[in-house]
Amino acid sequence: MDLNAIKKRLNDFQNQTNNSGGQQKQLFWKPSVGKQLIRVAPNKYNKDFPFTEMKFYYGIGSKRVMASPSNWGEKDPIMEFAKQLRQTNDKENWRLAKKLDPKTRIFAPVVIRGQEDEGVKLWQFGKEVYQEFLNMAADDEIGDFTDITGGRDIKLSTVGPETTGTPYNKTSIGPSLKTSPLSEDATLAEKLMTDQADPMKVFKPLSYDEMKSALQEWLAPEEGNNEGEITSEPAVAFDSDEKKSNYSLDTTASNVKKSKAAQFDDLFSSEKTDDLPF
Repeated sequence: MDLNAIKKRLNDFQNQTNNSGGQQKQLFWKPSVGKQLIRVAPNKYNKDFPFTEMKFYYGIGSKRVMASPSNWGEKDPIMEFAKQLRQTNDKENWRLAKKLDPKTRIFAPVVIRGQEDEGVKLWQFGKEVYQEFLNMAADDEIGDFTDITGGRDIKLSTVGPETTGTPYNKTSIGPSLKTSPLSEDATLAEKLMTDQADPMKVFKPLSYDEMKSALQEWLAPEEGNNEGEITSEPAVAFDSDEKKSNYSLDTTASNVKKSKAAQFDDLFSSEKTDDLPF
């Protein structure tokens, strides 16, 4: 057995793994319970602003997470649907629209102190932590904490569910009192500024039809059930306990119903004045 050949093949195999799913898993980072120290690196893709805001849908259809096409300036049928719901005076429609609103997540390129050799990670967080970051940047005594020579590390304190009373951890942040460089090693500092992943490329937009199908599935999960049928002039009612929609309408003169697929397609027909008939 040629051990050198075995080692080379093992290295090649590990590289292939890291270049596929393995790398994506290592790309993201989240704080663990306790205290940690990080540095927000200058954003390679936006020199003026270190954060990337993106909108996501959770639990709609069979897809666990979907990035809104609006992140890339494309039409989003779920967003359009919610907008039309809000144009009615029906409070149940407004409740449903709120459930369909995408959630904003923010991504920052961060370096974990003590793990600089692992490179820049993407940390995603919500609006509360985001607000804390913005407040720090707006504070004249703190300023640009991403500056490569005179920025500041960020102190994180994370508590678990036993403290939050929810299934989730909660992280608070604060600036280090002393300024410091991104790295004392100029070569490493250059790598940390240039070897970064772009969240806008890590996530891929689904097509308009894929998003529409996911919405249809969520609104009417059981094809054989009358609940969830969409008629030509729907009034939406949402049962928050059953987690599904019931569409109802006073019958038309013909009292004829279309197939569910055809009814849903009518809601997005480009031949109508609006994308949806209500």
